[in-house]
Amino acid sequence: MTTETQHPGDALVRVGAILFVIGAVATIVTVAPLFLGLTPLPSAAYFVSMVMPVGFGVALVGLLRAARAQRRSAA
Repeated sequence: MTTETQHPGDALVRVGAILFVIGAVATIVTVAPLFLGLTPLPSAAYFVSMVMPVGFGVALVGLLRAARAQRRSAA
């Protein structure tokens, strides 16, 4: 266990990173059959790929929230 304190936005950054990685893996898995000459995956696989920008946005919101909280505590 870590002894670090939780700051506002930390959970959002973690969740965003996890969503981003899931979306990145789904994008690679979805695009690979197109380059390898295999049959394309169903549309649901393409929708899972859209999780990547959502994860990026969630992590960005978490970073902005942490920066705003740090600015408030410094003032």
